[in-house]
Amino acid sequence: MAKIDMAKTDNAKLDTTKVKEVLAQGVKVVAEVKAVSAGAKVGLAVVGVLQVVFAFLAFWDLARRDADEVVGPKPVWIPVILVNWIGPAAYYLFGIRHQR
Repeated sequence: MAKIDMAKTDNAKLDTTKVKEVLAQGVKVVAEVKAVSAGAKVGLAVVGVLQVVFAFLAFWDLARRDADEVVGPKPVWIPVILVNWIGPAAYYLFGIRHQR
């Protein structure tokens, strides 16, 4: 019986060690995020807002455009547009039938 109890105790110690390691890594990540300059944070925020606006405009255009003006079925473009930057750009470049 004592061996089983020791095994449980060893596993508990091992789990505690893993938890401490994970927490230490988390502290390092938080420190790295705090080390990013305010200008970089603002720049990242602006880029993020632009990406959301780009996707919103693509969804808005897709919703308002007739199905015969869109290449392929309209529902197929929904997950495509969700791909950051590439999706909305692909929709505008390849998803709209342009009259030439």
